[in-house]
Amino acid sequence: QVQLVESGGGLVQPGGSLRLSCAASGSIASIYVMGWYRQPPGKQRELVGTITRAGVTIYADFVKGRFTISRDNALNTVYLQMNSLKPEDTAVYYCKQNILESGVKWGMDYWGKGTLVTVSS
Repeated sequence: QVQLVESGGGLVQPGGSLRLSCAASGSIASIYVMGWYRQPPGKQRELVGTITRAGVTIYADFVKGRFTISRDNALNTVYLQMNSLKPEDTAVYYCKQNILESGVKWGMDYWGKGTLVTVSS
């Protein structure tokens, strides 16, 4: 069974940096698009950005120039480097990976359980 495990969240001061990781494990044949989403307190979940297997990225306007998504295909891991963090970046951050399991015809979306990022002085 495929599992996604996120790590790297925590408390950081405004202007600081954090790096989140999300590693997939299980019987994995290939991983297509990987992405990060976030859910601020009292708000709906929103897209932060995505990265294709070839490394093509897209970002939400509110993180452009501050956040960078990367991936290591050999490790089945996606990263989110967050710089110049603001209090409004406080949220639970979730990763999503579109994974093709071994012996299965179609890829499916899998979500991590989320990791809390708090930006506060």
